Amino acid sequence: MTAIHQFVPTFEPGAVGAHMLQVRRVVREMGFDSEIFAEHRRWPGVTDVEEYRRYGRAFAAAAGDVLLYQTAIGSVVADFVLDRPETLAVNYHNITPVGFFAQWEPDVVHGVAWGRAQLAAMGERAVLGIADSGYNEQELIALHYRRTTVAPVLVDVAAFDRGVDVRAEETLTATGTAWLFVGRVAPNKAHHDLVKAFAAYRRAYDPDAVLRIVGPPSSAAYSDALRSFVAALGLTGAVDFTGPVPDMVLAAHYRAADVFVCVSDHEGFCVPLLEAMHHRLPIVAYASSAVPETLAGAGIVLPSKAPTTVAAAVHKVVADDGLRAALVAAGTRRLADFDLKVTSARMADALAGLVGRPA
Repeated sequence: MTAIHQFVPTFEPGAVGAHMLQVRRVVREMGFDSEIFAEHRRWPGVTDVEEYRRYGRAFAAAAGDVLLYQTAIGSVVADFVLDRPETLAVNYHNITPVGFFAQWEPDVVHGVAWGRAQLAAMGERAVLGIADSGYNEQELIALHYRRTTVAPVLVDVAAFDRGVDVRAEETLTATGTAWLFVGRVAPNKAHHDLVKAFAAYRRAYDPDAVLRIVGPPSSAAYSDALRSFVAALGLTGAVDFTGPVPDMVLAAHYRAADVFVCVSDHEGFCVPLLEAMHHRLPIVAYASSAVPETLAGAGIVLPSKAPTTVAAAVHKVVADDGLRAALVAAGTRRLADFDLKVTSARMADALAGLVGRPA
């Protein structure tokens, strides 16, 4: 039987890991074998993920197998699948350009550059590049992938409702306007610009406003500089760096917030935008990379992220009940496009073309 097996450097909780579990389900429902192989396995409780070198040994390889590589930082796993004779396909979720890390994490630059070089090398062999956004597809096209398609990241939006920490929600209820951003604390996310806009908002509109930044730091240097910046602006106590939080607490953050604000410089898709839509939270975002595509009108999209521009947009959303309701309704409509049944069908269509294709 033909199999479609997935490979990734590190299998861990997060959008890509959850996507891989859904892809495996889709493939098996199509009637094909499917396993996940990784160098590092870091998702507690998920035990049915294999060490990548077991493929071709403990797990027999067949001529009709398809190896689907989930892109990430440079890895020996990418070299492993490149050296294999089986049919190769790539699922591209975006690799952040090295320029964002050069100043803050020079040790990361090599790994990112290696990953991008491997992505280009795969374009010479891969029979298909699956991108989770049109923005990412354009990069695959520029790298001369022979065939590309777009299939959004598989997100179980129903999982956003698994529970809410009511006590946390009560604690998070703020006197002033509550801004929220969810995502890794990383240079490309431009938290420094978010803090600038928040400072302008407090001065012009609401001195009691709070900003909550939810997510793990991926750059210690950037995170430290950001905290120093917050202190220098006199915003200590008004800006909360929560770090990673459990799912039920994350839901509480969305429910307690008044607006989701994203001024990121580089996003390949941005799953937190879907989370905000699900929790009926209006969105104000800077029109960078894939953000306008993911939103598709379900938020205020700004051509500039000048602090006063962002602050004024947030004020309009908070002060205008009609606008807020319209944005929430638009978010609900847009979220339907990412219903798991819809996105699973698109992924199945993309993968169906791989079955039986020659390497």
